Amino acid sequence: MANEVCLRTLDLERPWLLEQYQSRGGYEMLKKILTEKTAPEAIIEEVKKSGLRGRGGAGFPTGLKWSFISRNAPGQKYVVCNSDEGEPGTFKDRDILRYNPHQLIEGMVIAGYAIGATRGYNYIRGEFWEPYERFEQALEEARKAGYLGKDLLGSGYDFELHTHLGAGAYICGEETALLESIEGKKGQPRYKPPFPAHFGLYGCPTIINNTESLASIPMIMEKGGEWFADIGVKNSGGSKLFSISGNINNPGVFEIPMGTPFSELLAMAGGMKNGHKIKAVIPGGSSAPVIPGDQMMELTMDYDTIAGAGSMLGSGAVIVLDDTNCMVKVLERMSYFYHEESCGQCTPCREGTGWLYRIVHRIETGQGRQEDLDLLDDVADKISGKTICALGDAAAMPVQGMLRHFRHEFQHHIDHKRCMVGLG
Repeated sequence: MANEVCLRTLDLERPWLLEQYQSRGGYEMLKKILTEKTAPEAIIEEVKKSGLRGRGGAGFPTGLKWSFISRNAPGQKYVVCNSDEGEPGTFKDRDILRYNPHQLIEGMVIAGYAIGATRGYNYIRGEFWEPYERFEQALEEARKAGYLGKDLLGSGYDFELHTHLGAGAYICGEETALLESIEGKKGQPRYKPPFPAHFGLYGCPTIINNTESLASIPMIMEKGGEWFADIGVKNSGGSKLFSISGNINNPGVFEIPMGTPFSELLAMAGGMKNGHKIKAVIPGGSSAPVIPGDQMMELTMDYDTIAGAGSMLGSGAVIVLDDTNCMVKVLERMSYFYHEESCGQCTPCREGTGWLYRIVHRIETGQGRQEDLDLLDDVADKISGKTICALGDAAAMPVQGMLRHFRHEFQHHIDHKRCMVGLG
């Protein structure tokens, strides 16, 4: 059941073109909804029934998020797509923009109709130039065909969609920092409440969903929420795009049912490179706590199973590490990333991420002290849950996961001033 939802056009010669998308029934659901004047509440209920949860990392139920909007309230409302995709290890949303942009457009228009919005923005990471060009081309095709603009298909419903390019800031993947960026301000998270559903873009009610989430909507509406839910498992409906990388033979993006065993996903990716033994897996992007390889081989890829193992499914970015990797070195690189990407608004994150990086760097370079292990735990604890957005948690959780499962490697660095990997 691979490639049934977001990558269903991948086998076509030029799947990003309007005529190719329409050959697979593209825009037929939008036509049906507008022609039959489907009740917006019915659309939201179908999305709820599907069990679709946010595919950007948080996993919040999409239909529930849509229901927070008071669609009959006066004034403008917005649909915003988060195509920033800055989480290290994540590279699946850009494939939707490259190969199936019209399905994302159709999903955003349906979402707009469901919540009473007439404007939408797709926030694309500035480095993604090819995906940006593909999406812009698709927008132009959709406008000419009457799927965007005024009076869509003679229905009386208006919806216009624009692209907004970011500038490569990881923090702008956080939904309220993303809104600030669109508004032309410094990309820093807002205090919540109020939440975007009540006070979002330009102070108006706004829903913000991930690229994969919105691109799933046309298929959910075509085949039904129950069909989508049945693809996956309880509490993890549907299929999911997993971007898998690391010490494997065939890194790439795979669309598979939720609940698929990790061992099957690893086999799809060609198995371990050069016959090395799997050592560890980061299952949901670099902010997800690491899971030992042997344990991961027994798990399935869904929200509850990964959470039960002490980590999170996150964005579906699976990073596989073999036994040639020094976990101290891995953590040093991740800690440097979060230190550099902190926006500086919250003191625990601004100062704490620097502390984490400097301590891990000290251990990695043979200058570690015995008290550094407890100090790492302490600093991570003082960041976690104490910041406006989740970047603080994203910096702390990798540290906590590494110390929980690979503390002995850090201890070896401190005791012997060198790495234990490769010593036999």
